[in-house]
Amino acid sequence: MSLSVNWTRKDYSRIPYWLYHDADVYKQEQDLIFRGATWAYLCLEAEIPNPGDYKTTWVGDTPILINRDRSGAIHAMVNRCSHRGAAVCRHSLGNTKVHTCIYHRWSFNLEGDLIGIPFQRGVKGAGGMDEDFNKSEHGLRKLKVASFQGVICATFAQEGETLEEYLGPMMCQHISRLMHKPINILGYQRQRIEGNWKYYLENLRDTYHASLLHEFLVTFGIDRVTQKGGIEMDGRHRHNLTYAHAGSDSDEDAKKAYGEHKLKSDALTLADPRLLEFRQEYEDDRNLTISTMFPNASFQQLNNSLATRQIQTKGVGAFDLVWTYFGYVDDDANLRDHRLRQVNLLGPGGFVSMEDAEAIEIAHRASQNEEIMATAVLEVGGKGEISDRPYRVNDVAVRGFWSYYSELMGIEPVGAVR
Repeated sequence: MSLSVNWTRKDYSRIPYWLYHDADVYKQEQDLIFRGATWAYLCLEAEIPNPGDYKTTWVGDTPILINRDRSGAIHAMVNRCSHRGAAVCRHSLGNTKVHTCIYHRWSFNLEGDLIGIPFQRGVKGAGGMDEDFNKSEHGLRKLKVASFQGVICATFAQEGETLEEYLGPMMCQHISRLMHKPINILGYQRQRIEGNWKYYLENLRDTYHASLLHEFLVTFGIDRVTQKGGIEMDGRHRHNLTYAHAGSDSDEDAKKAYGEHKLKSDALTLADPRLLEFRQEYEDDRNLTISTMFPNASFQQLNNSLATRQIQTKGVGAFDLVWTYFGYVDDDANLRDHRLRQVNLLGPGGFVSMEDAEAIEIAHRASQNEEIMATAVLEVGGKGEISDRPYRVNDVAVRGFWSYYSELMGIEPVGAVR
């Protein structure tokens, strides 16, 4: 089924609400985006460091199994038994020599090949598989997998762009900045958000909301529109970088700019100011960087807290958000404790990020019964050209998302702004 969208603006400054709620749209997103030619984030190499280590995850609504074989090579496969479709691996993390489906005990090696079928030749000459059954034709479906700077990604497309080509210079540079030395995993958080996945990917690119919705950011000077910062996109607008420099403004600057949205910095203090302590670790002085990888991930630094976020779609109206926190192998105990302390800023109950889920859920609920021509309005930062901005008060990168999304979905308007 082909989709037809009546775009009222060629620059994606008007987005029809029905695109967030339509079941046919969601089905085509799975086929054309998540199982299409895109590269999707799976996990970090540090999560599966040893031969036999595995992790299960999702690309869109497809279950995925990632592991290292005995030589240390990484493989990614659909986590679905070729016999009756049950999940072959039911644990999130572990180590094994072979993957065995619990349903009928079909077994697969670490390369995803089918190696064992109980009673393949039947019992006492009765039953079992025909002689011409070829196990080599019934392994797990294999994805093309690659790693950049310890970030493991995969694609269902066996031909096309390499991972580095897909990421482009901007994303490669930011990932290299965060992953410039060996890392270790500090922990995970997961939350279910009752809204369409596109709302969250937009949210990651939306610098306009950050210092309005997240009052903690503004109150304590972590991220304000009066600070030095901006957005950058790759050439096709599929990936985005948001950044800010703490300390590049003053409370007086902020009070003047925010006006009626009064700052609370005069009234509120932290019982433990170490929560916001910023220890500079990189050559630049950015305290906030969020790079968003289309279609399912972001890589983030907030002060000294480092994390990835992964979107796992669960139907039209829900998705899981998985946070993976990490530090560096050479962190001393003091710095490790500091990173763990700053985990309180992020995640489902984080001082900074807890409002995002509710904002997305109320937007999803309120827009789901709108008439066919009802649209969101994206004009902050201007209409027309979709390009980088050296300031924070804009939603241009959200229009960039829709530009690339529409290309993949085959719904670009004639004369679309790219």
